[in-house]
Amino acid sequence: MIFVVTSLILGAVIGGLIGEAIGTYLPPSAAKTLFTMSKEIGVNTFRIDFYAIALTFGLMIKINFMSVLFVLLVIVYFKWWYF
Repeated sequence: MIFVVTSLILGAVIGGLIGEAIGTYLPPSAAKTLFTMSKEIGVNTFRIDFYAIALTFGLMIKINFMSVLFVLLVIVYFKWWYF
């Protein structure tokens, strides 16, 4: 199970990096917008400050087209070979 979750996270990260790399080399067009547009989902950082301890929490996920595509490919791969 940990292997599947790790693979999904790596698929999202690698897909996002590839999408950004492809998007930087495309001329201004709809394809460039598709590859470079992303949405951030999550909770901004917030801080809880006690007298002696300060805690900071937050989680942001940046999603673009290629990261979603790579996650879907990882799911199909695992469904085909392991489940």
